[in-house]
Amino acid sequence: MISSTHTIVPIVIFEAMKANVKGVIVGLLLLIEIGNAEAQTQVPATIDALAQARTWVLQKNYPQAIEAYKKLYAERTGEVELYQEYLQTLIAAKSYKDAEKLTEKQLSLRPQDPIPLVDAGYLYLLNGKEKKAKEYFVVAISRINGDDMITTRMATAFSRIEQIDWAIKTYERAIAILHNPFLYGYVLARLYAQNGEIEKSVATLLDAGPRQIGTAEDTKSLLLEVLNNQPKHLALAQKAVVKKINESPENIFYAEILTWLYTQKDDWEGALIQIQALDERNNENGQRLLEFARLAQKEKKFDIAVEALNAILEYGKERPLYATAWAEKLQVSMTQLTQNIAYTKRDVLSLEKHFEDYFKQFPEYTTTETLLQYAALEAQYNDSSAKAVTILEKAIAQPEATKNFLGRAKLQLGDYYILTNRVWDASLTYSQVDKAFKEDMLGEEARFRNAKLAYYRGDFEWAESQLSVLKASTSELIANDALSLSVLIIENIPPDSNIVPLQQFAHADLLLFQNKDKEAERILDSITTAFPKHPLQDDILMLRANIAIKHRAYDKAIAFYKTVLQTFGEDVLGDDALYKMADTYERYLQQPLEAQKYYEELLLKYPGSTYVQIARRKLTHESVPF
Repeated sequence: MISSTHTIVPIVIFEAMKANVKGVIVGLLLLIEIGNAEAQTQVPATIDALAQARTWVLQKNYPQAIEAYKKLYAERTGEVELYQEYLQTLIAAKSYKDAEKLTEKQLSLRPQDPIPLVDAGYLYLLNGKEKKAKEYFVVAISRINGDDMITTRMATAFSRIEQIDWAIKTYERAIAILHNPFLYGYVLARLYAQNGEIEKSVATLLDAGPRQIGTAEDTKSLLLEVLNNQPKHLALAQKAVVKKINESPENIFYAEILTWLYTQKDDWEGALIQIQALDERNNENGQRLLEFARLAQKEKKFDIAVEALNAILEYGKERPLYATAWAEKLQVSMTQLTQNIAYTKRDVLSLEKHFEDYFKQFPEYTTTETLLQYAALEAQYNDSSAKAVTILEKAIAQPEATKNFLGRAKLQLGDYYILTNRVWDASLTYSQVDKAFKEDMLGEEARFRNAKLAYYRGDFEWAESQLSVLKASTSELIANDALSLSVLIIENIPPDSNIVPLQQFAHADLLLFQNKDKEAERILDSITTAFPKHPLQDDILMLRANIAIKHRAYDKAIAFYKTVLQTFGEDVLGDDALYKMADTYERYLQQPLEAQKYYEELLLKYPGSTYVQIARRKLTHESVPF
C-alpha cells in the first residue's frame, strides 16, 4: 500500500487521465478535492493563484493556466503535487515539448525516484516514440531493489498509464530479487487477469492463497473478480484446483476453493461430494456439512440442504450435531412446504409425522424454534388450530423457556386463539407480550396485533389510537402495516357516521383470517349489494383477490387487481393492486416478462409508492429472467 501523499496524488491523476483532455480535467478536479493542506499552510500567498490556475484548466483556458502554473512551479519546484498538476495541464494542452522539459527537470531533481522516468516514458508514448519510451521504462525497472514502497509505487505508476505488462515486470523483478514468489500474488493475479492471462492469474492466486496473510474467503473474492462468472474461466479454475489437490491432498484450502467453484457453476451435487469428503477427512462431525446446508438453504437449494443434513444424520445419534441436523432438516422441509404453491395434504401429514418423531426423541427441545414451526404447521397447513394452541400452551408452561421464546410463542398463540374464536384470550396474550417487551420489536408487533384485533371487533376508535403511534415504528414492516390499516379505517368512515359497512367488512376480514372463506365472501357480497357506492368497493376487490390467491385461483385474482386499477387506479389502493398483480405473475404464474411489465408500470405511475424500492430491486437484481 502506498503511504506517501507524494505518491497518492499522481496515481489519482493518471487513473483519471486515460491520456486525454477530459481525463486530465477529472484528475485536476480530484486534486482540488484532495488538496495539499500542508503546502497551502506553508505558502498562503499562493493559494489564490493555484485556485485560479485550476479554474482556468476547468475552463480549458490552457494558455493562462500554463502561465500560472509556470510561475507557481518556479517558486515551489520541489512540490510533487504541483509538478503533477503542471504536467497534466501541459499534456491537456498538447504542449509535449514543454512537458518533456518539465519531466527532465524533475529527473535531475529526483535522480533516485523512478516516477519521473515513467512520466518521461509516457510522454514519449504520447508522441508515438515507443522505442524511446521503452528505454525509460527499462531504466525505471532497474531501480527496483526489493524495497516494497518503491516496487508498489513503480507498479502503480505503470498501471495508471495502462502499461500493465510493465507493472507485471515490476513485481516479477521484485519477486526475483527477494526470492519470494508469493509476496505479490494477489496483486499480480489481478494484473494478469487485466492483461487477459486468466490461466496465469488463477495459478498465481492458488499459489499465493495459502501462503499470504488472509483466508480462503479472500481468495474466493479475487477469483470471483478474475473469473467474472464465465463458464470457460470457471472450468479452467476447477481444473487448476483439482491439480493442486492432487499435489497436496492434505491441504484443505484447495478443497474449500473447489467446493466454492462447484457452487459458482451451480453444481451443488459436486459441491456436496467435496464437502462431505472434507468433513470426514478432518473429523469435523458434520460441522462443515451443516454450514453448507445453511448456504444451500439460503440459495434456495432445498434438496441439496436436505441431502447435506441427511449425511450428518447418517453419522449416528451419538454425534454432537445429530439433533441440530434433524431440527434444521425440519426447518428446511417447512420452508419447502410454505414455498410450494402446489403442496398436498399428504405433504403436510408426512411433515407432521417427522415433527412428532423429533419431539418424541428430543422432548428437551420443546422450547425452541422447531416447536414454533411445528405449531405453525398444525394451525396454518393442517387445519388443527386447537392442536397448535395445546402445543404452544405446553411449551409456554415449561420453566426453561427463555423470555424471547415466550414472547414469540405468545404472539403465535394469540393468533391461534383468534382461529379458535377465543378473541379475549388473544387480546390478553398480546397484552402480556406488549407489557414484557415495551422497548422491543416484539412489543410493537404485539401492539399492532391487538390494534388489528380491535379493528376486527369493530372498535375502530381504539384501533386507530394505537395505529397512529405504530406508524412511527422503527420496523418498516410494522409501520407500513399500521399505515395501511389506519388508512382503511379513516377512508371508510363516512361523514354520516354509518360504520355498519366497515364493521361488516372487518368481520369478513376476521372470517378470512379464521379460514372461513365462504362466510367471508357472503358478507362481502352483502356489502356490495347493500352499499354499492360505498368507498369500500376497492378494499372488497382486494380482499376477494386475497381469497382467490389462497385458493390458487390466480387468474381470478389478476382479474380483481385489474378491476381495482381500471376503476380505482387513482385511489389509495392503486399501487397495491399493481404491485400484487406483478407479484402474482412472478411468484405464482411463473410469467416473469408479464411481471416485469407491471413492475415497470409501478415505477412510472406511482413513484411515491412504498413498493417502489421492492419493484426496483426486482427489476435490477432478483428476477434473473428480467
